[in-house]
Amino acid sequence: MTRVAATELDAFRALLTDRGRDLLAAVADLAPADELAAATRLRRDHPPALVAAAIGQARLRERAAAKFGPDAARMFFTADGVEQATRAPVAAWRAGRFAARGVRRVADLCCGIGGDALALAAAGLEVLAVDRSPLACAVAEANAAALGLADRITVRCAAVEETDVAGCDGAFVDPARRRTGGGRVFDPEAYAPPLSWAVGLASRVPHAALKVAPGVPHEAVPGGAEAEWVSHRGEVKEAVLWFGADPAAPRRATLLPGGHSMTGTARPAQAGAPGRYLYEPDGAVIRAGLVADVAERVAGRLLDPRIAYVTADALRPTPFATAYEIADVMPFNLKRLRAYLREREVGKLTVKKRGFAVTPEELRTRLKPRGPAAATVFLTRVADAPTALIGRPAP
Repeated sequence: MTRVAATELDAFRALLTDRGRDLLAAVADLAPADELAAATRLRRDHPPALVAAAIGQARLRERAAAKFGPDAARMFFTADGVEQATRAPVAAWRAGRFAARGVRRVADLCCGIGGDALALAAAGLEVLAVDRSPLACAVAEANAAALGLADRITVRCAAVEETDVAGCDGAFVDPARRRTGGGRVFDPEAYAPPLSWAVGLASRVPHAALKVAPGVPHEAVPGGAEAEWVSHRGEVKEAVLWFGADPAAPRRATLLPGGHSMTGTARPAQAGAPGRYLYEPDGAVIRAGLVADVAERVAGRLLDPRIAYVTADALRPTPFATAYEIADVMPFNLKRLRAYLREREVGKLTVKKRGFAVTPEELRTRLKPRGPAAATVFLTRVADAPTALIGRPAP
């Protein structure tokens, strides 16, 4: 362990003392504008390093609330841990899938601050949480205690590649996908540990889930695995490769918080002329390659064979896509579109685009919308021709 890492670990452990917890309580509701004055006052009675650690932890808890909700106020974090931790509803969904498979003891490898371990334990599983970072392990242990789950979580500081998973009937691997100093890693073999190692581990336990980047190419998915893409409130959060049970289909898209899940096989869909309705599939559906399945569910077709917009003649609500009622379709022409919006006094303009070079921000600036009416403009291609479709969310 480097001297810097040891200093960070000592500062964190000081927060777990009675004095540290008192400081955390004192700065819990501190406004950023009051930090300097509060730090100056608190340093009269407390070590400066401890004051800095408490204020830093308070800021991290504020950031973590978006992922962990009210529990963040009781938990502990590192800067990297907040950024890399799984959003709690997503972790809970994955833990539920492990539990549904009958898993009783799971190894959480590359556990970080313990967010996934907490979800697994809350689902009733026993967890072996492993990470090579002493600081991350200390934080994970503190979080298990803070949420009353310490009796179900054993934290071990070790290299995951050297961890014996005997006695575990499940494993979850969340490899590092960022380079030292910043920047994402897109090659699965450049993960730490690499995807090939994680796939090898999956063959040694009855059930395994390997977290990968949402942009993982389909050709990189090993045979026999189910690839699941998960979105939360419309934003794709992760992709997971599941092993250990014959999948109903090789691809799955799951939408949270509703828990809607669909399976299928990536396949092309037929294209045709625009209908009365346009469906914008959820990002998880698009990543999973299941747009054709959505088109089938709504008795629709694609606007263009290479673009994930579905059109249909009748409204068939589905949780897997957002429906819009289309009022007009026109070949894209900036002057004509500007005149169209001006005539209808459209000032509240939402611009969406796929397969189109111009950005929504650039188009809004050039269109200069004004007026009380609202509309949504889709810029895309229909039969390979640049096209604008104007509509509104379907009732």
